[in-house]
Amino acid sequence: MSALDQTDKEFARRRYPDFIIGGAPKCGTTSLHFILDQHKDISIPHDEVHFFDADDPISHPDFLAARNNKLLWWDPGSANVKHLAWYATRFSNAKKNQIVGEDSTTYLMSEVAPRRIQALLPNVRMIFMLRHPVNRAYSQYWHLVKTARTTLSFEKALLQFPQIILGSGYYAGLLRFIDVFGPNQVKICLFEDFQKDNQAVLDDVVRFLGADPFQINPEKSWFNKTRYPSNLTLQRAANVIGTPLVRRKYLAHMAQSGERSHRITKKLHYWWFKHVNARLMTAEKAKPMAPETRFYLEEHLSARNAGLSNLIERDMSQIWQGMRC
Repeated sequence: MSALDQTDKEFARRRYPDFIIGGAPKCGTTSLHFILDQHKDISIPHDEVHFFDADDPISHPDFLAARNNKLLWWDPGSANVKHLAWYATRFSNAKKNQIVGEDSTTYLMSEVAPRRIQALLPNVRMIFMLRHPVNRAYSQYWHLVKTARTTLSFEKALLQFPQIILGSGYYAGLLRFIDVFGPNQVKICLFEDFQKDNQAVLDDVVRFLGADPFQINPEKSWFNKTRYPSNLTLQRAANVIGTPLVRRKYLAHMAQSGERSHRITKKLHYWWFKHVNARLMTAEKAKPMAPETRFYLEEHLSARNAGLSNLIERDMSQIWQGMRC
């Protein structure tokens, strides 16, 4: 029996997503995720899955490694029976009649994810949340600082982490998904709308999914609120220690959960970010971005998102200050 034949038979017995929240990072997708998960007819795994772009060096440089001059990577191709089995286990807690979702916010900027998703899940519904591109990029930088993945200034991080800018290039990513799935399977929301009236955005998304409407619990409506370093110098020093823990955790992605080393890595990672990093990330506001850096990003990301207003039929220059797209 070929791997593909085996995959076809396994598919009939497994649960796979009916919808995917595919991006963008730092656009309120975590809040949308956990609000939807409160719906009795919807089930979403707690963590982001990151399956269809697991081998993408731009989306996930943390997932790649080299050992003894041999590149280590995870193959999310549809013929990889082992990794498809891992993917299916993410949704094993869903009840029989629930609508099943996935949240992996890097799919939007991945050039390989749309076709892979379509090959396995041709009828899946895609949901994307967009935010002011410059503000999103700056928020992602602070997320990298928070998660001990950089000790650099914002300007230097832009040079080392291309995903900071590419993650705000919404237009090309949306075109890829619309081209593959068609406009009827793609829902585009705005973070700014979600901030103003999250119930209205939720109602729109729930209709798109074919679920019954439900009321947001105000006490459970905003998740993963960003915190910033109270002392940036101290945070950068701590990140020198935290970075190896983060690296080991991400390299365990898609590994067998029973392996002892991976369990130890998860415990160390949890302890560091629960008891050490949390004491450093206490500020509610970030250090302001340098005006010349903001000007550069407004110019560059306006060009990178040229045509977005026409694509989503909203005048984004009226919503995103400084942007012309």
